[in-house]
Amino acid sequence: MEMTEQSFDFGVTPAALSSLYPRLYHMAHEDAWPQIQRHGLLSTRSILNLWEVETAQRARIEGEIRPAAVELTHPRHGKVVIRDQKPMNEKKLRSALIDCTPEDWCRLLNSKIFFWPCVDRLNTHMAARGNRGKTHLVLTLDSYRLVKSYEQQIALCAMNSGNTNPFPQRRGKSSFMRMSQYPFGARRKRGFYYTVVELAVDRDIPDILIFVLTADYMTSDGKVSRVVGDPFAKPGGGLSKRDGGNLTWPPGKMEISR
Repeated sequence: MEMTEQSFDFGVTPAALSSLYPRLYHMAHEDAWPQIQRHGLLSTRSILNLWEVETAQRARIEGEIRPAAVELTHPRHGKVVIRDQKPMNEKKLRSALIDCTPEDWCRLLNSKIFFWPCVDRLNTHMAARGNRGKTHLVLTLDSYRLVKSYEQQIALCAMNSGNTNPFPQRRGKSSFMRMSQYPFGARRKRGFYYTVVELAVDRDIPDILIFVLTADYMTSDGKVSRVVGDPFAKPGGGLSKRDGGNLTWPPGKMEISR
């Protein structure tokens, strides 16, 4: 078979992905750290299993857009908070879906664990209307080590799959692509910010702590409190499109409490 230039636009290795995105970021509820230490990172589906949520409540949490965060308690596992899905509008989502229903889409998202590949998208997510002014737990992870370990369970996405604002991008089950199928080369031409928008892992990550470089409590206005990691490392230490790769976190003043 003749190999054309286009043939090389598809697929990306852990080394190539982590060369462009050396850090991955996961934003969790501010109370999540004890449970992460105990269980690792769990998908919403796995949380519902572990917390033994009954059928009717589970159907609402897993199969409908969550307008507010949901707090669950368990006699053995304690408290956990499942985050809201306010950036999704059901009418807009329905109009954007190609091959599934809003319930299917919600269940699909709830089966995955999501990471931002660049600090700009983390900033945007933290500064969104529903998150602004709140404290969040942010894990900064070693991209290469995590991607190398979970390569077969990783899906890449070229959009913010949990957002329908300001307009709903067309989406479906094929929006999540394996690393071997992702058009990395073609999208690379669009620039750092647009090459990969989301990285998702299709299973729980019980050993997440071995990939964590720093864990910080952060707010959108730049206040940071270090939980784990080098006390002198910049929070979110990775690439930023704004300064061509020299991280500034966030735009404006930064305060670190230790």
